[in-house]
Amino acid sequence: MTQQKSIQQKLDWNTLYIYIALVLIGIVTIYASEYQEGQSFTFSLAKNYGKQTMWVGVSVLIGVAILLVDSKLITSLPLVLYVAILFVLALVAVVARNVNGANAWLDIGGFKLQPSEFSKCITALFLAKYMARSEVNFKQFSARIRAIIIIALPALIIILEKDTGSALVYCGLILVLYREGLPGYILVIGTSLIVLLIASLLVPKFILFGIFSSIVLYLFYSWRKRLRKMRNQISIVLLIYVFCSLFVLVGKDFVIEKVLQPHQRERVLITFGIKGKDKATAKKAGYNVIQSKIAIGSGGLFGKGYLQGTQTKFNFVPEQSTDFIFCTIGEEWGFFGSLVLLGLYLLLLLRILNIAERQRSKFSRIYAYCVACILFMHIMINIGMTIGLLPVIGIPLPFISYGGSSMIGFTVLLFILLKLDTDKMSVIR
Repeated sequence: MTQQKSIQQKLDWNTLYIYIALVLIGIVTIYASEYQEGQSFTFSLAKNYGKQTMWVGVSVLIGVAILLVDSKLITSLPLVLYVAILFVLALVAVVARNVNGANAWLDIGGFKLQPSEFSKCITALFLAKYMARSEVNFKQFSARIRAIIIIALPALIIILEKDTGSALVYCGLILVLYREGLPGYILVIGTSLIVLLIASLLVPKFILFGIFSSIVLYLFYSWRKRLRKMRNQISIVLLIYVFCSLFVLVGKDFVIEKVLQPHQRERVLITFGIKGKDKATAKKAGYNVIQSKIAIGSGGLFGKGYLQGTQTKFNFVPEQSTDFIFCTIGEEWGFFGSLVLLGLYLLLLLRILNIAERQRSKFSRIYAYCVACILFMHIMINIGMTIGLLPVIGIPLPFISYGGSSMIGFTVLLFILLKLDTDKMSVIR
């Protein structure tokens, strides 16, 4: 009884209220995405909104259990959980049946579970556990490489499952390393590679080589009087030049042809205007995005009203209760309704960052930043693809999209943070 009272007093209720608001918005939006004109409300577990309500109930029970357990249990299990989830992910990649182009789901007792949704939380815990160890000096190159390997291993296995969208979320964890002392130039190089990948799709290779060579020649010309004293800088420039050249020659084709699935590759090429310039091709391959933008745009400032969305009602938008659920919000609640949802997400991220900075434990701080980065990547990618700014890769909108695995995964991710915040332990071993 004393423990429960202590948790109630220390719990960050503002964060919990935002969670509850998002979950409720998710349920009513999923109901709207399935609603047909003239339909009377009857609760049914055969419908997605009924199943989602059940998954929310399960998630809340798990969340309450997390709040009641000893935090030392949470901090003692990351290695075991990490090894276990790597094994499960590898197993899924081999035995899971193909669903929507990905081998990412396990059929267990009539339910489909997606282990990659749980791997994000476990990876965040293990990364925090490793980096919080007193003997780990993150200024050392070896420590940074180990941290990157911790992030990369599950992401690479998920790519083997052909679930590129989930794997992409792990890129956000690099921001956590930056917060803990990763040099800024690493972020610059990473961002530059993304820009280079896009540029290599839009610009002929010989032009890119010309740009690289011009930059190198300019640097050599500028340093001509100090060449002997600047050997290290010159070596770095030449190394980057060679790396960028190899990336343009080999890396781009490998990413586009081998990593992305055919339908994802087609969507990427259409997004950047490389393919589908004729209306017939664009309409066929980019159908999801076209219908998504029509639905969101038709909502105007204030929307058509709850359950009044025509694009939603007549099933013009594919996957409208999962990956494209933001379309339903945009159509029925309009620009201001979408703004309210984005405002709730912003408040949630700010609350998490506030929780992170008040932690006495390095473990808790690093984990909190992992939570913020994972949620941010999901929000950015999902909404970006529904409004046509990013290629469609299939990724849920946190607490809103239909899905038991994602609902439980995001809830566990957040409630572990709330539990750690109630303790604010100063030492993690």
